[in-house]
Amino acid sequence: MNPSTCGSVERRSFLTSLAAGVAGLPLPLLARVRETTSSCPPSTQPKPFELDGTSITELAAGMAQGKYTAHALAEKYLARIEEIDQQGPQLKSVLEVNPDALAIANGLDQERKQGRVRGPLHGIPVLIKDNLDTADRMQTSAGSLALLGSRPRKDSFVAQRLREAGAVILGKTNLSEWANIRSAHSTSGWSGRGGLTRNPYALDRNPCGSSSGSGAAVAASLCAVAVGTETDGSIVCPSSANGIVGIKPTLGLVSRAGVIPIAHSQDTPGPMARTVREAAILLTALAGVDPRDSATAASQGKVADYTQFVDPNGLRGARIGVARKYFGFSDLVDQVMERAIGAMKHAGAQIVDPADLPSHGKFDDSELTVLLFELKADLNAYLAARGATPKSLADIITFNDQNREKEMPYFGQDLFLKAEAKSDLTSKEYTEALANNQRLSRKEGIDAVMDQNRLDAIVAPTGSPAWLSDLANGDHTPGGSSNAAAVAGYPDITVPAGFVFGLPVGISFFGRAWSEPTLLKIASGFEHTAQIRKAPQFLSTIPY
Repeated sequence: MNPSTCGSVERRSFLTSLAAGVAGLPLPLLARVRETTSSCPPSTQPKPFELDGTSITELAAGMAQGKYTAHALAEKYLARIEEIDQQGPQLKSVLEVNPDALAIANGLDQERKQGRVRGPLHGIPVLIKDNLDTADRMQTSAGSLALLGSRPRKDSFVAQRLREAGAVILGKTNLSEWANIRSAHSTSGWSGRGGLTRNPYALDRNPCGSSSGSGAAVAASLCAVAVGTETDGSIVCPSSANGIVGIKPTLGLVSRAGVIPIAHSQDTPGPMARTVREAAILLTALAGVDPRDSATAASQGKVADYTQFVDPNGLRGARIGVARKYFGFSDLVDQVMERAIGAMKHAGAQIVDPADLPSHGKFDDSELTVLLFELKADLNAYLAARGATPKSLADIITFNDQNREKEMPYFGQDLFLKAEAKSDLTSKEYTEALANNQRLSRKEGIDAVMDQNRLDAIVAPTGSPAWLSDLANGDHTPGGSSNAAAVAGYPDITVPAGFVFGLPVGISFFGRAWSEPTLLKIASGFEHTAQIRKAPQFLSTIPY
């Protein structure tokens, strides 16, 4: 294709199709129409990667057949990280690689030769977010220079479970520093330690945060799967913006022990993967009761092999409510959602439309109040247990002030300052806000609309297409649907739903506490029906 025609003939074709009536197009054709806007050659085209998009199941089968070894897989992914993350397009999604990755892979190969295979993750390369403790030669820094040189004493529960499952932890992913709680004016995907992560679909676009590096790395095939964490939107938003599947589990399904915290009432780790099945495999490995996290006691008897719920016919008979009040921030996103809803109907789902939360928009301010109180208490407790400097949120604020040129060149620490000004968790302001949040998001929110309409799940657009990264002004995302499930502590699964000018858009399925089996069934049914995901092209920008 002649580069001089980039964004002209293709754009006219796209707009003509819109004028003819996008709503009348079948879903696969709509996807192809959307993709015409990203058909221009990328500015930095990586070499073909033999494992691009290869699933966990395919990698495991390859190792079983002798086609691959864990050592060879780790080498290939590490080379891929060097080629396109550190060089080439420079995604900057990986902060550091594990210096022991190849040695760990060798040990797992020896186990396989001796007839011991720990499970479906045996020898599988995984990346984890840099707020998950590892008691090894890697750093755990939340992207901040303040924690460099201070290593945790124990693995996080997540790292421990991955090692037990036989996964090879390849390295740590970049993130929005301190999981995006430092400033209300931040640019997602930026950290003082790692710089700005780029979106592999268009390098000038934002990967969303705070699990930005995990999302971009999975999309770009820098690993098989990755782990992110979410307080509100930090798994589902980067999954949507990077065209992958993300699961924000029920609070307590996956332990937070050894996770640099924001707020214990909302924080949770979760899987990020290219398919629902791969996310289910990873969730199975991560879930479990942990004495170090009392919230996990409620998961006793609820943890399962989540792959059994992956069903290509999972939409058939499912009763799904449309949360319309989460729509309307983008005409083009709404069009993608209408096509998705139509596809669900065609696949046998019963659609209840509208099915809005009665409490929609009523707990936004009180959510931030809770986060600020818990940030101070939880981060201070984490730092005290880590036993190193800095020892408190106040110490971190001082460090940032003293290292302003490196830590605060683009945005400040206004949220840190507000959190430090809060009192302890016995405060009436905190206890009333927490009770308000949980009532409005649960009994008078998700549970209410699901009871009233006898729903299996609620559906909404996950968020907007990736916005232009703007260090001068910070984030400017127009909308999203993560807050109700986040505040309630309920599960939320996002799946690729379509494209807007070549940028992926996700659809979220959320519901009651511990409803992961139902949501996985529905999400996998939609994934099978839509078959929408396409690999990124590493464009320098999106031609219109």
